[in-house]
Order: sequence, then structure tokens, then C-alpha cells
Amino acid sequence: GGFLNAIHFGLDLGGVSPTPVLLGFVAMFGVGGLLGIHGFGVGVGIATLIGVVAGVIGAGVVLGAFTALRRAESTDTFSLDDMVGSTARVSVGIPANHFGTVLISFAGASHNMTATADIEIPAGRVVKVIAVAGNNLVVAPTSTVSTEGARSDA
Repeated sequence: GGFLNAIHFGLDLGGVSPTPVLLGFVAMFGVGGLLGIHGFGVGVGIATLIGVVAGVIGAGVVLGAFTALRRAESTDTFSLDDMVGSTARVSVGIPANHFGTVLISFAGASHNMTATADIEIPAGRVVKVIAVAGNNLVVAPTSTVSTEGARSDA
């Protein structure tokens, strides 16, 4: 909703909505006009020309920034089912048949996910994702035990 959505006509400029580009033009048009009148002391006609040039530059900067951000978006999508078989570390202990949190590295990013298990699993333990239940992972402990925070008296 709103005015800015109303002026979006379904036209994309290189995959970028025209709304931020238009706003970049309008903002810099005003700045250029003010600079022309108050900074350079020129007349309204020349100040308008300075405003148009500044507006085009501002629109170009916004278009370039949004195009770069669009290219940086990941095209890889995944579902929770893709995580089955992956390992994770329990960050918030999981009581038996209740929920806790695991930290899993998947698809190039770390994700904090809600997880459940049939047995109690303490924080710091490495687990394996064995299934998905709704939006939650079902995990089971692996044979690897975390030594983080452990003390040796040897």
C-alpha cells in the first residue's frame, strides 16, 4: 500500500524498481537546485539545469547501488529437508521431546534453528539432523562430544 507502491508501474530498470531511482533523482534535483541558487548564486534557469544534472547523477548512483545489491543476492534456495544428514551444534539444550536450538552451517551461511530430539541433549553437543517436523529439525546426538569449555586436570 501507499503512494510509493502506487507509482510503481511494474517497470524494472535492469531488475531494479524505478521507485528508488526516482527518489534518488528527486532528492539530488533539490540538492542541486539549492546549491545552484545559494552556493553559486545563479538564476533559476541555471539552478534548474544544475538540479537536473545532479538528479541524473543521483538516479545513476542509486541505480548502480541497487543493481550491485541485486547481483549479490543468492540464487540458491533450499528447504529444511536439504539439511537432513547435516551436523549441527546445540546452542540451547534440548530437553527430551521438547525444543531447543541448534547452530547449523548450511548453504554458505550459519542458521539458528529450532530443533527437537527423543532424548535430552545438552548445549555444546554435536548432533546430526535426522528428519524435519514442520518448521523444526529433528536431531540425534553424534558420537562426537564437544570439548569446548572442558577442563583437563592432567
